[in-house]
Amino acid sequence: MSDEVIVLTVSYDGTDLSGFARQPECDTVQGRLEAALETILREPVETTGAGRTDAGVHALGQVVTYTATGAEPDSRAFIRSLNALCGPEVIVTGVRRAPAGFSARFSAIGREYRYRIVPGPAAPLFLGRFAWWTPSALDLNAMREAAALLLGEHDFKSFCVADSAAGKRTVRRIEAIEIAPAHEMGEHCIVVRIVGNAFLHSMVRIIVGSLVEVGRGKRSPEWIAEVLAACDRSVAGPTAPALGLTLWHVDYAEECWL
Repeated sequence: MSDEVIVLTVSYDGTDLSGFARQPECDTVQGRLEAALETILREPVETTGAGRTDAGVHALGQVVTYTATGAEPDSRAFIRSLNALCGPEVIVTGVRRAPAGFSARFSAIGREYRYRIVPGPAAPLFLGRFAWWTPSALDLNAMREAAALLLGEHDFKSFCVADSAAGKRTVRRIEAIEIAPAHEMGEHCIVVRIVGNAFLHSMVRIIVGSLVEVGRGKRSPEWIAEVLAACDRSVAGPTAPALGLTLWHVDYAEECWL
């Protein structure tokens, strides 16, 4: 039993949280989960998350793992107890088991993020906590043309926090970028869907900020290729606000599960 890994699927509204990773004297997703697990299991456990989302970023399908202790209740009771201790901002939606060695972070083969933008003269009401409001109109075709240049494997050093890239490999692979209008809660928004094997610190938000520069007509679509080639954070666009970003889903090979 102790060799098995418990796999939690977690959703959260990150608006008032200090990100995923535990921090002393800060309210974080990992901190809440580990405190709740210690209360339920009566011993401390160390968790691993699939993505270290920043303060203000949300998740629908974050994945968190820890080594089973053998004291876990049945799934329904476990979820109920975890949510009573972690909620309402942090909610566990599923519990699975995986063999020893499985890691939420290192076993992942793909991650999907979605970023919401609300363009127009009026700020959103229901989406106000989960979307970036920009009064400017956006040229979606220009944004799609620019986004196509990011597909495939590239050095994304220009699209991450400069300090986080020091001495580290910054090559990543983007499988898909889709930019489409949507209606959510009766409000119009633009959803940028990005799927890749892994992402650098703030990579999705810097990509979105750069694509919005193109959508506003401040930059040409071809500029994105220049940004990639520069490998210099100062050349890219601004970092889009945290509130629009959601870690949507994490993929694993089917044989991972027990």
